[in-house]
Amino acid sequence: MTSPAPLSKRIFGKARRIVPFALLLVAGAGAASWAFSAKPQDKIEANAEGTARPVQVQTVRYARLSQPRLLVGTVRARVESDLGFRVAGKIATRKVQAGDRVKAGTVLASLDETDFRLSRESAEAELSAARSSAKQAELERDRIAELRRKGWSTEQAAERQKSAYDEAVGRVTRAERQVEIASNAQTYAEIRSDADGVVIGVLAEAGQVVAAGQPIFRIARDGDREAQVAVPEQDLQLARTAKATAALWSDAGASLKAELRELSPNADAATRTFQARYTISGLVPDAPLGMTVTLTLASGGETKVARLPLAAILNEGGGTEVYVVDKASGQLQRKAVKVLSYDARQVVISEGVAEGDLIVTLGIHTLRSGLKVRPLPEAKVG
Repeated sequence: MTSPAPLSKRIFGKARRIVPFALLLVAGAGAASWAFSAKPQDKIEANAEGTARPVQVQTVRYARLSQPRLLVGTVRARVESDLGFRVAGKIATRKVQAGDRVKAGTVLASLDETDFRLSRESAEAELSAARSSAKQAELERDRIAELRRKGWSTEQAAERQKSAYDEAVGRVTRAERQVEIASNAQTYAEIRSDADGVVIGVLAEAGQVVAAGQPIFRIARDGDREAQVAVPEQDLQLARTAKATAALWSDAGASLKAELRELSPNADAATRTFQARYTISGLVPDAPLGMTVTLTLASGGETKVARLPLAAILNEGGGTEVYVVDKASGQLQRKAVKVLSYDARQVVISEGVAEGDLIVTLGIHTLRSGLKVRPLPEAKVG
């Protein structure tokens, strides 16, 4: 029977078998660590030789530095007049409706003429009586004058009769004026249009008792057409100096020249806006009123800029640059750009890239010129 090996020999024998296995494990861990610690540049090189790298891009769109201001208004006639009776009375007839076209002299409405006719007849009767009195005073004056020449009357009687005659003549004149006033009042019982135009408002109906001067009709005269718009406080200076164009909603493709004619000095108490009127050139004199019009106020600046995300800008001490994707080869190009301003999210550039260029907007610090990339679809806003 073989005796067992000493304890020391058994322990060292196992150690000799464990050491090579441990060395193998350490060597494997070192190789893995070296593989994971490869340089990013080596990855980029491998990517350049392999498939294209996906990148987020944005298309360059140039626009005016100062965007035009759009205001919405309505088409109005330059002259809109309220017509009413010059005397008080009861409306007997109304002969037009809102929207009717009228000519100068057209009768629009009339009052009950009974009282006016009676007043005129009374004035005419007073005139007839005054003329009779004046004729009688004239005959009496001539008779006294003849007696005075013959010495049968006194100078005092002649002067008294002359005064009576002058008074009678004055009564005739006054009666004639009363007849004219009564005749005019009867004429004022009718409203006649004072110009060619369109009835845009009817403010009273037949049978209604109205006061003198109370508006009954609103007439928009033929002639220039204007755009009436409400201008906010911050755009007052722009409204005075900007070049204006107008476009009707019914024909948005036609741009018409507009010129500021009137700007209210007082703000509307409710809206805090200022009413402005722009004369529109190119509309026919009888263009439909009340149509919606868009007024464009352009400041006249010709500077065009593009807006890009801040993440698209690269500056490594040599100036401001961006990465542009070459559409033909798919490779990146580094271009210098001129920056006008920065804000919280965007940068405004004026030079360096062209309209339609694709600018990389994300991860630019890991890229290099000549790297082949694949632009991802742009995210739609809204």
